[in-house]
Amino acid sequence: MIKVAFYDTREYDRASFEPFEGKNDIHFRFLETKLNEDTVELARGCSAVCVFVNDTVNAAVIDHLHEMGVRLVALRCAGYNNVDVHSAFGKVHVVHVPAYSPYAVAEHAIALLLTSVRRVHKAYNRTRDFNFSLNGLTGFDFHGKTVGVVGTGKIGRIFIDICRGFGMHVIAYDMFPAKDSGIEYVSLDELFTRSDIISLHCPLTDDTRHMISKDSIEKMKKGVVIVNTSRGGLIDAEALLEGLKERKVGAACLDVYEEEADIFFEDRSGHILNDDLLSLLISMPNVIVTSHQAFLTQEALHNIANTTVENILSCFNNDGICDNELCYRCGHMDQCRKKRKERCF
Repeated sequence: MIKVAFYDTREYDRASFEPFEGKNDIHFRFLETKLNEDTVELARGCSAVCVFVNDTVNAAVIDHLHEMGVRLVALRCAGYNNVDVHSAFGKVHVVHVPAYSPYAVAEHAIALLLTSVRRVHKAYNRTRDFNFSLNGLTGFDFHGKTVGVVGTGKIGRIFIDICRGFGMHVIAYDMFPAKDSGIEYVSLDELFTRSDIISLHCPLTDDTRHMISKDSIEKMKKGVVIVNTSRGGLIDAEALLEGLKERKVGAACLDVYEEEADIFFEDRSGHILNDDLLSLLISMPNVIVTSHQAFLTQEALHNIANTTVENILSCFNNDGICDNELCYRCGHMDQCRKKRKERCF
């Protein structure tokens, strides 16, 4: 029997994962709390933990998991910036879901962009009060505008295809450009200076943290629209706020926020929000914030559950090899077991 402590459980998680309960001898212990140093003990007696974007899997948590005999951390998401992969090496295996529905995230980015540029949210609120004035609702055409796409993985390339369908000119930056893609790659500085719209589709790493900063905003066109459906830490929120106040940034469309861990996925409507920066951003008429919902489609949830279960089964079968296991940057690249399709440890 494979017992899995399932942290940060939501209603949609249960609906997606419960059909797998008992199949192939997998059993889930659904927990509403997030994984952190205070809650890790709840996984005692389990072989694996299943975690999401705002769970904390730092060195202390990993050591505790290892001590309890937990062998696997199964992320039900693509990003893993919340996992200390270096500490995990030799202790617990870590797997993720590299692609669940790139269409879901790319389409949500476009939805945010269209809503912002064409003032759909404002018009919706007005007409509910029978206010049919058009004052202040003027937008701009997508056609002919330059969109800068940072990150050209599956999501980024689908976003590019959609933008091209609108007749937009696309430029992109990626540390590892996609070969033979027909994408016009430019430097990051050139992307900042040329783009009317900038959309982020890259992972959060030490190199990309605060990619959007005071310095980078100064290089941008006046009125630039910034879209982030990737990770909140890509944007220095204080710098973004100043850019909005100075009218340098024309609009911001955010599905993620750097300090979202204790805020997003929760109903805070009856409480005072103890985050002045987020409160100020949300209060601005040219900022749209959604609560990390870009992934939330029926197709994506099904694929997340299916891939996560397959990852768990792969790690506990005879050879224990899973194609979706993360690279631990162990320093033995000349003898990389992962490249040889062997267990990393």
